[in-house]
Amino acid sequence: MTKTLIKAPFRADHVGSLLRPERIHKARKDFNGGNISEQELHAIETEEIKKIVDKQIEVGLQAVTDGEFRRRFWHTDFLEHLNGVEGYVPDSGFSFKGEETERYDVRVIGKISFNPDHPHIKDFIEFKEIVGDRAVAKQTIPSPNQLFNAGIRNLDIYPDIEEYSKDIISTYRDAIKAFYDAGCRYLQLDDVYIAGLNAPEIPFNDSGYSREELIDLALRVANGVLEDKPEDLIITTHLCRGNYRSKWAFEGSYAKIAPTLFAKEKVNGFFLEYDDDRSGDFGPLNYIPNGGPQVVLGVFTSKHGELEVKENIKARIEEATKYVPLEQLCISPQCGFASTHHGNILTEDEQWAKLKYIVDISKEIWG
Repeated sequence: MTKTLIKAPFRADHVGSLLRPERIHKARKDFNGGNISEQELHAIETEEIKKIVDKQIEVGLQAVTDGEFRRRFWHTDFLEHLNGVEGYVPDSGFSFKGEETERYDVRVIGKISFNPDHPHIKDFIEFKEIVGDRAVAKQTIPSPNQLFNAGIRNLDIYPDIEEYSKDIISTYRDAIKAFYDAGCRYLQLDDVYIAGLNAPEIPFNDSGYSREELIDLALRVANGVLEDKPEDLIITTHLCRGNYRSKWAFEGSYAKIAPTLFAKEKVNGFFLEYDDDRSGDFGPLNYIPNGGPQVVLGVFTSKHGELEVKENIKARIEEATKYVPLEQLCISPQCGFASTHHGNILTEDEQWAKLKYIVDISKEIWG
């Protein structure tokens, strides 16, 4: 059987999450209050996912997502359904610029492995049926390296971080196979942890490892997961500095990780945040191998609705070509529009206008 290779990431792409419509917010509230059943909630989510699939195709996107409409948070909903992991409410949320996040996290309670009945597999099958052959159905999940955030590893169960790493690699390899078997051909690993290794002070380190050792470990985990992946499965990494109600968690360029991860991570593409000054310059892109992974420049912000000046965007892309050939570049928002159910501070109309704007500019640049 001939395998069909898609050309993702696309010239105009997006990270994945979309603003939840008010109908979903109300349905979740009704479900939590015991006023509607889980089946009724699922049906409402499905109807709204159908609408946003149509809308993504309408604005010209070639890869579409389910907007993460069935999730509360971009990462915990996936991680807490792995064997050996549970969700819980900690004493405090995460510190973002000017705001503390809603209190929710995950922690290890047993040996980690992939749950073959993971609900995101079933959700993807249903989502792919909605998309059909109209576009590429893109799936987003948290990176395996998210499990190295401080407070998640149980030292009684995993006193050795290398043993912990081996189980995470095995778990994610099984997860990737399950998504592939379900028909997924475009998978994105969302990673705040690796981006945080660039921060002046690493915000989540309880390993005892130095920054350099953590960067090396992150690469070994990522490439261990990617080893022997099917040729016709596109896997990208999105490196994010935090996205919560239009707030961010930390700053710093990609300079500290670039010599290792940009140069050696065996992904098909990198989604990178370049929407403001705290992102640093394009210099770290010099470590991207020529002819290697595609680089999706997040030069548009998802944090507000104002459209960027087209001439400025084109100038920034021209600047990036000093380090990466134009044919190896793509564009997108720097992050999703709603990494959590709260969403960023903009309207749905502004969200769609921005996505269409990105598609239109990509056509002007690449044809």
